Amino acid sequence: MHKTGSRTIGRTSVEVGNPWVFFAVTYAITWTILLLTIVLGINFQTAEGVVMQLLGLLGPSAAGIGFIYLVYGEEGRADFWNRIKGVSRIGVRWFLVILLIPIVVTVVAAIADSLLGGPGITWGEVIQETTSNPLAILPALFISTLPPIMEELGWRGYALDRLQMDWSALNASLILGVVWAGWHLPLFFIEGSFHRDVVGFATTGFWLFMIGVVALSVVFTWVYNHTSRSILGIIIFHGWVNFVATSVEVADEFFYPVWVLLALLVVGIWGSKTLTKRDIVPTPPQIAD
Repeated sequence: MHKTGSRTIGRTSVEVGNPWVFFAVTYAITWTILLLTIVLGINFQTAEGVVMQLLGLLGPSAAGIGFIYLVYGEEGRADFWNRIKGVSRIGVRWFLVILLIPIVVTVVAAIADSLLGGPGITWGEVIQETTSNPLAILPALFISTLPPIMEELGWRGYALDRLQMDWSALNASLILGVVWAGWHLPLFFIEGSFHRDVVGFATTGFWLFMIGVVALSVVFTWVYNHTSRSILGIIIFHGWVNFVATSVEVADEFFYPVWVLLALLVVGIWGSKTLTKRDIVPTPPQIAD
């Protein structure tokens, strides 16, 4: 790992690369759009709402790409795009891990729910509706594709590397997880959003969601560091988590705690320093050429 300090390389101040500056810009983009949506009373289920939602989602990706070009030289920029395109970084083993984890987490949560008298696992509303209306699958496909792409180009594509330069993989994951969870806050006040209509603000589900996002951040870092910093791998993982959660339903009281247990298991087995059993975490190229 290497620290950036406050040196200036070429025309770019290294301080600009500070992840907290990235977080501030990301929040400014997303929250401005979403707060405007709230003020105007726009429902996410309308055409205008879809546009506002997409614009809000641009925050992490727009900031991520912008900071990649602002902070890194040609090598760093090429590395960014290679991590999006490079399928070989993932490998068969970790592709299977990515596919199996959300399924295993859901099944374990369902078993725990059933043992305590709950319904266990049921098909999600979107799957039930798809049997009579194939177009009903579109919302699930949307949440499984665009949000992961537009978020991960920034969260893991830029911020995680910057955090891991100065923090252990675990601490970097926790910081990013808290920021990532907080980024969702305006969604809990927008009519027509899953966060407002299904979860609700300051409910038990709200706190479980927030804690779950932090746990997911740890698991995401574990996968990211094991796949040579693959952004593509994390986009696929994020999307598959969303699709599985949308397709089948299991009680939040069990679903999110299982993710927390998985995160604790990952830290216990692979260690907090890099989450890979290696002494040095993978790092991006130097800041400027």
